[in-house]
Amino acid sequence: MSNHRVLLLFLVTWISHCEEVLSSYAGSASSIINPSKVKQISWNPRAFVYEGFLTDLECDHLISLAKSELKRSAVADNLSGESQLSEVRTSSGMFIPKDKDPIISGIEDKISSWTFLPKENGEDIQVLRYEHGQKYDPHYDYFSDKVNIARGGHRVATVLMYLTDVTSGGETVFPNAEVSSEFSLCSQETPHRRGSEKGTDLSECAKKGIAVKPRRGDALLFFSLLPNAIPDTNSLHAGCPVLEGEKWSATKWIHVDSFDKTVGPGGDCTDNHQSCVTWASLGECTNNPEYMIGSSDLPGYCRKSCKAC
Repeated sequence: MSNHRVLLLFLVTWISHCEEVLSSYAGSASSIINPSKVKQISWNPRAFVYEGFLTDLECDHLISLAKSELKRSAVADNLSGESQLSEVRTSSGMFIPKDKDPIISGIEDKISSWTFLPKENGEDIQVLRYEHGQKYDPHYDYFSDKVNIARGGHRVATVLMYLTDVTSGGETVFPNAEVSSEFSLCSQETPHRRGSEKGTDLSECAKKGIAVKPRRGDALLFFSLLPNAIPDTNSLHAGCPVLEGEKWSATKWIHVDSFDKTVGPGGDCTDNHQSCVTWASLGECTNNPEYMIGSSDLPGYCRKSCKAC
């Protein structure tokens, strides 16, 4: 067999394999989720690590899409809600649309299956690169301004996916995290070691709270709101400075309502919950106007049933 025919056969086989890999993402994502790989690292805030959430192919794909599009990361101003550069956050990043390709769609499905939260409630995945010394100081993922809350409401949960191993530093740390007495009795680890194999592996920054060491393919899920929808101040977290190596990660912020739905200046004259008619008949438009009707800046969920538009 000639070298040309061997090369042609190899290319046909390789293309066929790639098509099989891509088509596999069209299947049910729920079959990919393995609860036995999830471990709880904190109850306050509620935080969990899924070991091996992403495959090597998915990690490499996210990095390859982002490399040529990176820009300096910004933060949201607490008063105006506008994005601005700050020394609080020194990484670079970019966003990847949810329907970019089959691999990204598969990751989106997998996130939704694990969190039990709708895909439409999530922002686009943000891929971030942290080089030596770069970090993200302690901050909350929920908002303090009405501008950002107007689209999708508060961020209720965050899924942080680690795309590379980091030789030293780069941990995600929760300085305010609490360890329940029940959980402490069941664990031989001290709070700051949880999420790391050895306490000595952690940087000084990470030892200030419960920390998760970045490992390629792992994902961290934590909730920024309490079960009663009040912001959880224990969800304060930081990205520790990278001391050696380079850190790549991908973040999915998930809101309490659809982030894909845009709201006009006057708000939508619709009901956004199937129980709105019932609640309105029970007097909730008067008893709970903030949720039911809202305001011009932040429309409520049952404006139509409350005849507010």
